Amino acid sequence: MELYLAHLFPELQACNGDKGNILILQKGAQWRNIEVKVETLSWDQPPRRLTGHDLIFWGSSLQLVIPLLENLLFSWAPSLKEAVEKNKALIAIGTAYQLLGESYYTPQGEERPGIGGFKAHTVPGPRRLVGPIAVKVPGLDPPLPVVGFENHQGWTYLKGSPPLGEVIYGHGNNSQDKTEGARHGKAWGTYLHGPLLSKNPHLADFLLKQALEEKYPGLELSPLDDKLELEINRNIFRRFLPRGHR
Repeated sequence: MELYLAHLFPELQACNGDKGNILILQKGAQWRNIEVKVETLSWDQPPRRLTGHDLIFWGSSLQLVIPLLENLLFSWAPSLKEAVEKNKALIAIGTAYQLLGESYYTPQGEERPGIGGFKAHTVPGPRRLVGPIAVKVPGLDPPLPVVGFENHQGWTYLKGSPPLGEVIYGHGNNSQDKTEGARHGKAWGTYLHGPLLSKNPHLADFLLKQALEEKYPGLELSPLDDKLELEINRNIFRRFLPRGHR
């Protein structure tokens, strides 16, 4: 078996430890004797179709980089939207999540049209949303929360897409409606940094299975010894759980 993974624009969008997610996905596959081929797509490459990849990873960036991304965004927008609509496994973090919505904003507060992969829009928030976060994501095994760290000025509102999950504590999309992230088929958007997957091996396995099940129907991933990682997940969750929730 093999996994064909696309890593989008890491020169511009790989802050907050996002590159660590690539390593975690690689090792999670390789430990199961799955060959991994990672293709790094640079921002200055001509756009190309992404539907030949099994999994697409698009990391976050500082807000001030968004003006540099605008030409890149619209040259690659058809390929990215096609990948979402054709149900390819994709995870987008932070600013990448915002750009995959129907609209986003520039650092100057100007609204711009997004790619439209998610039915969501992002506006400048009245304050920055920063801190630990825990989210209940349906369908994970074991059914532990997804934990991480968020740091975003944009406030995202869902306009048709379901959320990635329900906020247990933290802010999530907008600190108002208890939603975090968005999903469309196998495409996921989230504000969790960290890297996200280092503290959530159950989410990493879920992504791998989603990425591979089209090529290998009925695939069951062999279990790994995740005792330490899952204990870290539990400890982080308990450490930041507000007193009223304990």
